[in-house]
Amino acid sequence: MLVILSGVSGAGKDTIKKELIKRMQDVESLPSYTSRKPREDEEEGVQYHFISKEKFEEKIKNNEFYEYDLHHNNYYGTSKKLMNEKIHNGKIIVKDIEVNGTENLLEILKNETKVVTIFLKVEKEELRKRLEKRGDHLSPEDIELRLGRLKYEESKICNYDYVIKNDDFEKTVYIIETIIKSEKKLLEKNR
Repeated sequence: MLVILSGVSGAGKDTIKKELIKRMQDVESLPSYTSRKPREDEEEGVQYHFISKEKFEEKIKNNEFYEYDLHHNNYYGTSKKLMNEKIHNGKIIVKDIEVNGTENLLEILKNETKVVTIFLKVEKEELRKRLEKRGDHLSPEDIELRLGRLKYEESKICNYDYVIKNDDFEKTVYIIETIIKSEKKLLEKNR
């Protein structure tokens, strides 16, 4: 089963994903590949696989991604090989991905695996505060670039199974844990 977390930059996707992995033994992350530089607290292979734009474009040519997108001037993509390995090992994969990637993965995987989509909604001013406090020292221009995607990303909410207002961390994690457990039971019942 694949659980997709989406939402604009600063919505809490990565933080929630980490907490779910801590709390649920059968849940794992699937790090995307990216051409951006790592942030201070990020490790290779944990949050992302960091590669150059040239290497990323080589992987595109070799058809190594289920989906990829150019987002905030950097590439992000989902490795076919890594995803297939985890799914075949029976893991529940939690992946944070932007809305275009979600649409692409849903189309590609709809007949192959159970996909559960969750959109994390956060008010614009709260997002601004989160982006300003983040450890990657975003410039005012970068913050505006990310906030500028809010309307576009929220226009895609209709493509999601669940929409959760992420204004209370514990409550949000509890709701997502409950969703994952319920969806897993449904999947096992229908096998």
